[in-house]
Amino acid sequence: MILLVTWVVASCSSGESRWAGTITDSAGVAIVSNPEVGLWTEADRWTVEEDLRIGAVEADPVYQFGDIVGITVDSRGRIFVLEGQAQHIKVFSPEGEYEQTIGGRGAGPGELRGADFLLTGPGDTLVAYDPPNQRANLYAPDGSSVGSFKVALEEGLRWDINASSSGAIAEQIRPYPRAEEPLQNPTDMIVIRATDGTITDTLLEFPSGRQLSFGDPPPGRRLYYPEPAWDLTGDTQVVFGVKDVYEIRLYSPAGQLKRVITKPHEPQPITDRDIEVLMGYFEAGWIRAGASAEQLRQARELFHFADRFPAFRTVVPGPAGTIWVRHVLPPSEMSETEVNSLNYPRGEWAAREWDVLDADGRLLGVVTMPHLFSPKLFRGDKIYGIWREELEVQHVLRLRVVGDLGAGTR
Repeated sequence: MILLVTWVVASCSSGESRWAGTITDSAGVAIVSNPEVGLWTEADRWTVEEDLRIGAVEADPVYQFGDIVGITVDSRGRIFVLEGQAQHIKVFSPEGEYEQTIGGRGAGPGELRGADFLLTGPGDTLVAYDPPNQRANLYAPDGSSVGSFKVALEEGLRWDINASSSGAIAEQIRPYPRAEEPLQNPTDMIVIRATDGTITDTLLEFPSGRQLSFGDPPPGRRLYYPEPAWDLTGDTQVVFGVKDVYEIRLYSPAGQLKRVITKPHEPQPITDRDIEVLMGYFEAGWIRAGASAEQLRQARELFHFADRFPAFRTVVPGPAGTIWVRHVLPPSEMSETEVNSLNYPRGEWAAREWDVLDADGRLLGVVTMPHLFSPKLFRGDKIYGIWREELEVQHVLRLRVVGDLGAGTR
């Protein structure tokens, strides 16, 4: 039997605001059906404000950044910034003061060649994934190298890597196809990885996404095709969704489904103009890299577009048990300045708006991020990310969530 519960919530402002959604219980799983309008009023909605900025055009070089590929923080609030060009990690105090530089380009102990993920693991151990060296480097809180573990390519493709606020490291592993053994219904796994390289737990298994094709027609890169999005809460629950529909699922650390959250979504078709803008962005980069006309033609043939945009871009845990869901921004709605200043490989082709769901899954409302800001890490009431000036100068930006973090979240 399904028990239907309709929630009525009084707002903090004068008058009363009613949440028009429903929460049902189905065999111990909470099914949350949201309306299009959330609980927040203008008086109690959350906003974000700049809390710290690191970086400047004309400053000491330690405060200048080339290509930021990762940001993490430790339990003391120190900020670690992974530079893609220099392949080193700059360390800053919670107040933004430079402290030291870790690593550097190379293949020796503690050195990096192509690190693309930076996370804080157990005991504030810093973990830098470096696929070209086929390892993940480990650094102690003082910055000293304390070894590494092998990144075994035969295990599969590491599609995504996340860390919980408590230091658990989780990888999404996608199987590689083999010519002698074609994949049938491939399955991704989210696993917990210890700092000695062993897999200690499997949190979730699910059908592989369709964005990257190795053999199935059409081969190549499939843009806006259905892909999973996920992250970890502080207690290692998995927040998960497949982006073709607005349905967010919360799983316990044991893999038990606890909550399903939905919101009305009208699929938006991908237009010829969207494709033209995005392919123009790619082709401009290929031309700058010296691609010939024939190489451009071959590259274009590798890109295929879905018929419609995803329902959301990504999902992350936020303060006070909230879940934040990022909207999708069609390329045709971006200005020329936005197109030229963004960085597709870093996941910046997304909207500034985020839905905020409370701990029960009810829609509270929408928070809008600053222009040209790409969030990379949510920790407590702080959001860390990259802010780009229109001249492509990068800064590390820390935002603070402003509002009553206890009101309306239960």
